[in-house]
Amino acid sequence: MTSNEIKQLDKQNVMQTYARFDVAIESGEGATLYSPEGKKYIDFTSGIGVNSIGYGNKKWADAVYSQAMKLQHISNLYYSEPYAKLAETLTKRTGMKNVFFSNSGAEANEGMIKLARKYSFDKYGKERSKIITLCQSFHGRTITTLAATGQEVFHNYFFPFTEGFKHVPAHDIKTLKKEMTGDVCAVLIELVQGEGGVIPLCPDYVKTLSKMCASKDVLLLIDEVQTGVGRCGSLMAFMQYDIKPDAITFAKGIAGGLPMGGVLANEKCSGVLVAGTHATTFGGNPVSAAAAQVVLDILDEEALKEVINKGEYIRKQIMQWNNSIIGEIRGKGLMIGISITGKAPKELAQKCVDNGLLILTAGADALRMLPPLTITYEEINKGLTILKKVLEEE
Repeated sequence: MTSNEIKQLDKQNVMQTYARFDVAIESGEGATLYSPEGKKYIDFTSGIGVNSIGYGNKKWADAVYSQAMKLQHISNLYYSEPYAKLAETLTKRTGMKNVFFSNSGAEANEGMIKLARKYSFDKYGKERSKIITLCQSFHGRTITTLAATGQEVFHNYFFPFTEGFKHVPAHDIKTLKKEMTGDVCAVLIELVQGEGGVIPLCPDYVKTLSKMCASKDVLLLIDEVQTGVGRCGSLMAFMQYDIKPDAITFAKGIAGGLPMGGVLANEKCSGVLVAGTHATTFGGNPVSAAAAQVVLDILDEEALKEVINKGEYIRKQIMQWNNSIIGEIRGKGLMIGISITGKAPKELAQKCVDNGLLILTAGADALRMLPPLTITYEEINKGLTILKKVLEEE
């Protein structure tokens, strides 16, 4: 099919819930994508952080094919090898105790919220159920995770939202202390606020928050849906903050392009969700689990060091442009935000598409880069050349 035929099918048959960029993609290799007509695009998005090891990875594809031919699904009423081996890999590499597998980031965050509330219910009763989250946070698009999200732009249409969330400004310890009342069971944060503008949290703030939670037996929950699986240069971003969270979520890049997410719990929280308290049909799917094992094998310590090196290289190149519309360059590893002044990031992103580069936006003022973690320096340079050209034209 041609690009126009694909777009027409979409308009006729798909709910128009996405403001799509004017481009259709048919295939990819490495960090380079192609339209049905063969136009080439450098990918600085990886499907919003999902295609963590790029496109056309033979080891990944072989594992998916092999597992699909053997057993594509069995349900969580029975045991199977792929999810069990993946769980072992995740717990060993993160230092967490055990894992619950889900299908998406929002679902993982729902599960973590349930874990926190049950932990508190079991110890303190049902009145201790509120969760503090940060302003400018984003935790998903279900009714509950929208309520957890600290951005007013998402708080409309779908009333009533789930109760029991407080939003406080990041880096404001005074307000946090004030809101840490006796009815709070958990604090939920992103270590880099992705949708909020690619804004990293200050290590000192995070350490203080962690100590405050521990002193009150309030759980520290970390949403690693976007920051995790190597995106920031360590397997999980919390590893760079010298803290031990009670639970974290992951999704996006874990299975290299297949749906998967999950909750990792520490020793204290490992026994909270017992039989019958939480479940999902597709969680721990054998094919997704086999794909995730390959992703984690590829993202060894050497590969994670390269994520940091590539991120630093991109930042240094952009800093040398001396372009007046470029403000702050933010983020960690290959999660990079560029604040823009005087121009709409969405319009700039579309101009990048027109010139052969896929790039994202974040918040009201930023362009966002989430390239495949395996992107080559040649692909980086091609993408940066296009971005520089677009910004210089403004």
